[in-house]
Amino acid sequence: MSHKLLLLISFFLIALVGQAQNDIKHVEPPFWWHDMINSELEILIHGDKISRLTPKMSDQSVVVTDVTPGDSDNYLFVLVDLSNVQAATNFTITLVGDGRDIEIPYSLKSKRGGSKRSGGIKNADAIYLITPDRFRNGTKENDNVEGMKDPAARTEYGRHGGDLKGISQSLDYIDELGFNAIWLNPVLENDMAQASYHGYATTDYYKVDERFGGNEAYLQLSEDLENRDMQLIMDMIANHCGSSHWWMSDLPFKDWLNFQQAYQNGKIGKDEITNHRRTTLLDPYVPQSERDQMVQGWFVPTMPDLNQRNPHMSRYIIQNSIWWVEVMNLAGIRQDTYPYPEEDFLTDWSCALIEEFPNLFIVGEEWSPNPLVVSYWQRRNKSKKTISSATSCLPSLMDFPMQMTLAKALQNTETYTTGFPQLYELMLNDVMYPDPMSLVIFPDNHDMSRIYTQLDENYGKWKMAMAYFATMRGIPQVYYGTEVLMKNPGTGSHGIIRSEFPGGWDDHTSDAFTGVNMDSLSLEAQNYTRKLYQWRKSASSIHEGNLMHYEPKNSVYVYFRYTDTEQTMIVLNKNSEAQILDLARFNERLFGYSTMRDIISNKEYSLTSPLTVSANEVAVYEMKK
Repeated sequence: MSHKLLLLISFFLIALVGQAQNDIKHVEPPFWWHDMINSELEILIHGDKISRLTPKMSDQSVVVTDVTPGDSDNYLFVLVDLSNVQAATNFTITLVGDGRDIEIPYSLKSKRGGSKRSGGIKNADAIYLITPDRFRNGTKENDNVEGMKDPAARTEYGRHGGDLKGISQSLDYIDELGFNAIWLNPVLENDMAQASYHGYATTDYYKVDERFGGNEAYLQLSEDLENRDMQLIMDMIANHCGSSHWWMSDLPFKDWLNFQQAYQNGKIGKDEITNHRRTTLLDPYVPQSERDQMVQGWFVPTMPDLNQRNPHMSRYIIQNSIWWVEVMNLAGIRQDTYPYPEEDFLTDWSCALIEEFPNLFIVGEEWSPNPLVVSYWQRRNKSKKTISSATSCLPSLMDFPMQMTLAKALQNTETYTTGFPQLYELMLNDVMYPDPMSLVIFPDNHDMSRIYTQLDENYGKWKMAMAYFATMRGIPQVYYGTEVLMKNPGTGSHGIIRSEFPGGWDDHTSDAFTGVNMDSLSLEAQNYTRKLYQWRKSASSIHEGNLMHYEPKNSVYVYFRYTDTEQTMIVLNKNSEAQILDLARFNERLFGYSTMRDIISNKEYSLTSPLTVSANEVAVYEMKK
């Protein structure tokens, strides 16, 4: 029986638990694996007045080591040791007492064998970021689901109907563009009253939103990617949930949330909202109260802040992340709002995942212009001041400093310190990162204006940005539609930034998937992206190479990526006129090479003559000896 069929049967059995046992509302995780490295498992059981009942296991190899009743009468947290379980098994948890015997079926599976995550995400990979609701509507049948709030409405903040089937239907397009990994904005259930399309207000941690197609569609997408040798990155949120999460009407413990008493009194106000001062976590001069406000404050009033100091909450989130990695064969995780949870929890979470899946790629979002703040979180960072410095296991972070500096550099007038010198001097900060090559670099994402908009719709500067992030150190990520010059005129609202991809809906007049009715410049940009990233697939100097850059002169910035056997030269010219470069300046890198090829035009150039670079242009040259 296939892995997919086994999981679909398991999902079906999960639904039957609630029907067969009316007293039981939730069992989480819904199933597990007997051969995990960590043999402990804590099962959350939520049901009618079950806190005083005693759990008994039909399989004696499943050993109950601790039982914790919730502060609510409706919860039991059952800790079991699975070290004696030798094979996959189905067994029954029986809750005994109070004149009741409640039987709960449970499954322990065997971990899958070979896996696409065995190599994780590497520098040779390129990531395509998608907001699922706005990319492609694969089927209209799930646009609305009976009983779920926030019905479909193609307004700025409404649900538009994009789904996982639409993404599966688009894998040819994504693959042909040159991307071999996709990161989706969160797909778990967001049964919120409004603006639920973005996915960042989870209402069930074990269900993919039915309007995206449910767990089955996510599993199908994972399988489709695996069949193409492509990889899947899941967007996770450990810091907060949605205010309509099922547990909000019956919280397990008095400290399940931060500022829980204020929430229950209906008083989540400015004093309970985070100050967003992430520097307080490093700053030696701030009061503890301001650090606490940063971590314990709610992100917004509709997103309750989870208290990871509660050990059951901490374990719940860790187990949930492990569950999704194993079920969906994830190659990576992008952790939202990385510095907002408790720091000790972040260490426990990242290390538990890396222990279980050593090559799993995890990237944290730390939206800061300061590399010191970003580098603080990367594993093996000796500058960290807490116990986490010895044990932090986070492999990667989003390189926001690079993105913000690149946008400024392309817009600002060239002086000794502005324009390209800003990019040049930024790279000094790589000395603070334990592994700068593992950072995720990007021209834009779902939370900021499109790069084409940021650059005032200047096509030459857009090309410079795209080439820079495709060739600079790190792992590139491109947001859907950036390749066809999607823009967001006006206020820069998130609802507009996350507009529908051309051709993703039947009523679109233009189609970026086929090129029908697309304007010529958008098609040129798409073709440029395709050539760039298809070339990048085999460019070992970009995947494995060192970086050497030269001081910008006359609004021209030159850098090289190189190995012992391969070299690439990148030239960015911001001038409104063509520039002639004396190649003798770069002899340290050009020695031994005779010609080079422009990877876009395919033209060859001799290294014995000065090089002319067109106005407002970028060129990427593959060197030949």
